[in-house]
Amino acid sequence: MLSKEQNELLTRVGKGTPMGETMRRYWHPIATSDELPHPDCDPLRAKLLGETFVVFRDTEGKVGVMDELCLHRGASMALGRVEDGGIRCLYHGWKFDVTGKLMETPNHADPRVRERLRAKAYPVREQSGLIWTYIGPKEHEPPFRHFAYDKVPESNRVLFKLVVKANYLQMWEGGTDSSHVGILHSNVTRPGWLADSGAAPEINDMVSAAWDDTSPQLEIENTGFGFHYVGMRAAANPEQRNIRLVPLFMPTGRIIEFPDFYTTVFDTPLDDETTASYLVDASDVRQLDLNERLKRSGLVEERFYKNTEFVANWDTRFNQDRESMREKRSWSGFHGITQEDAVISTSMGPIYDRSTEHLVAADAAIVRLRQRLFDSVQRFQDGLPPIGVELGDLTHMRGFDLDIGKQETWRPHAAHHVEHYPAKD
Repeated sequence: MLSKEQNELLTRVGKGTPMGETMRRYWHPIATSDELPHPDCDPLRAKLLGETFVVFRDTEGKVGVMDELCLHRGASMALGRVEDGGIRCLYHGWKFDVTGKLMETPNHADPRVRERLRAKAYPVREQSGLIWTYIGPKEHEPPFRHFAYDKVPESNRVLFKLVVKANYLQMWEGGTDSSHVGILHSNVTRPGWLADSGAAPEINDMVSAAWDDTSPQLEIENTGFGFHYVGMRAAANPEQRNIRLVPLFMPTGRIIEFPDFYTTVFDTPLDDETTASYLVDASDVRQLDLNERLKRSGLVEERFYKNTEFVANWDTRFNQDRESMREKRSWSGFHGITQEDAVISTSMGPIYDRSTEHLVAADAAIVRLRQRLFDSVQRFQDGLPPIGVELGDLTHMRGFDLDIGKQETWRPHAAHHVEHYPAKD
């Protein structure tokens, strides 16, 4: 468990906090391209690390990220007019381009004001359907990152955004936790439960004998991007064991392997109590469909997912189907991997108090995640770059899910991480 002081350090991400200042050294997604679908579309009011920004696509298609409030009199630029290569404040008509340059001041004719003043705008990159920004000190701007999903054809990639009322660490720890997969997601993964209950599997391709082993053995290694771990379980063949590698990369990322695609997740803090999870699916072997993915995730009903937000809450007991639980048709009373994960994280409250928990061996990856976050903050406070911030090429970072011989080691299968991202500490 953590002390209350340690928990505060890890979970508070606002400006001036140790974790917040450390996280400001990385690029973060702030929106999806679909949220700004065309030039002159409505601007977005977007939060990131406790600050609020306006994100807009100008009439030439370029994306800008600026502080939300107009530098003249503080009106929200998210209410502004997108026109003629910039965005214009409704209050007095001051107009800015995506770089923050002050283009027009209708209520003040003296051009010297336009030459002297500039809105605070931030670096922006748009790639593979995500809009990224860097809001840290200009002199410390790190390389922009590329991931394995950037290399697949566009038809083999889908993404969606899920905003959840929970601290980023609750979401990230949930994605780090291996032992919950064969329990919380029993209707998706665990053949023993499905056979005993007579329930039909929600997703056939994930049902595997390995998930009947609900107490995996974990082996963990630090890497240059953070760390990776292998969950080892009994396989259907008694001469084999299942090994599943999960990479966890700073500041908020993970990669989860599925049978014929993989998901790269960024659990991005909007503020201390709200997280935007960006999930990017990519496949080396087939085309992907967003509607199929949302159905798989349990995010096709508006009572759970609406306008990128996870809306189920305690007011309706998260719309849990207790009758299906009593009839043993459902383990959890929920439907879909992402829906179940979001419910659990939200149920903990906006910021979970880790000083009350009791960890076991299956939680070793969560312990390591917290330690790597502490390590990253300590490096920052010592005047060193946070963990992995210098890595621009993350295209070699991948997980795996394999059955190997009982006497075989998993390490050769993870050699790509050792080669490209060796640990520096």
